Amino acid sequence: MNWNTLRQLAPLPGRQPDFAACLAAFPQLELAKTTPQHPVYHAEGDVWTHTMMVIEALLAMPAYAQAARAQQEIVFLAALLHDVAKCSTTVIDPVSGAIGQPGHSRKGALDARIALWDYAVPFAAREAICRLIQVHQVPFFALETSRRGVTPEFTVRELSWQVDIGLLAMLAEADIRGRICPDPQRMLDAIELFRELAREEGCYDRPRAFVDDHTRVRYFRGAEAHPDYPLFQQPGSRVIVMSGLPASGKNTWVAKHHPQLPVVSFDDARQALGLRHGKNEGQVGDYAEERARELLRKGLPFVWNATHLSALMREKTLNLLYKYHAQVELVYLEQSRKELLRRNGQRDTSLSNKKLQTMLWNWEIPLPQEAHLVRHDVA
Repeated sequence: MNWNTLRQLAPLPGRQPDFAACLAAFPQLELAKTTPQHPVYHAEGDVWTHTMMVIEALLAMPAYAQAARAQQEIVFLAALLHDVAKCSTTVIDPVSGAIGQPGHSRKGALDARIALWDYAVPFAAREAICRLIQVHQVPFFALETSRRGVTPEFTVRELSWQVDIGLLAMLAEADIRGRICPDPQRMLDAIELFRELAREEGCYDRPRAFVDDHTRVRYFRGAEAHPDYPLFQQPGSRVIVMSGLPASGKNTWVAKHHPQLPVVSFDDARQALGLRHGKNEGQVGDYAEERARELLRKGLPFVWNATHLSALMREKTLNLLYKYHAQVELVYLEQSRKELLRRNGQRDTSLSNKKLQTMLWNWEIPLPQEAHLVRHDVA
């Protein structure tokens, strides 16, 4: 299976989907046939029945027929895989019998990422699919201020830096049309208002414009700001933050592009402390952070070289850097699974290939709004 085969799963307008081929391409979807859903919000039944209905609704939409072929491929595969993780996230209340699938969107994006990575799907297409899966439910409630006080405008602006809003709205509409639930028109109206807000913000088919990168970073981190008016930027270190699985080439990249800069590295910290990978990670982190603080206090440029694989791991580092007013370039590297395991097997490391592959379950690609500049340097 490869990308040329996968993209052919997306029917041309007027053609019918080949569901047997879809199941053959993604065997995990077989589990969807026996995965139940909440009978109130999904009276159609199991997850696979819903998935087929979503795809049929998508193909019937004029917006799908009018989309460019590359967009059709992305939104079709996102629709096919949007609930792929419901099978592994289903919980049933032992008292009420209520069915839920908490976290299925985030887990589904991860499941899809791993499957599409192994199929060598081009990075940009893969991540467009996975990001749609991760936020596919957001348009249902985007016009409501969230519990953490995020306004609809903020939600739309942030989403525009992650996905194509038009494709997201298309997927969300198909998700509602492809189910039997109470008052679907209310949800369809909410999605249409979501579209209109994105158009008003000028970000329906592009990221919301910001006056500068500093204002954008501060805004998405909660600062009281408006995209069109610059915030004052205090001087600070210029920091390159590396991200990527072990053996993806981070050390080589740093040596090639920034050999003159000091490096903060968890591997160096482990070596200095005489610790194996996975042992006393808190002590390793404290050692590396103190080295970073020294450089930040002096306003010196440096590289922070670590896996920074999950958003949570990156956030801890970024919180420290932005506290010191750093200008951050986030560089993500990637290799195929075969190449990663080959490289790791040849390294002098305490990290086994088996342990490396367990790290995939925390694999979240850096998003464009996380830093002043985000680069994806993918082989």
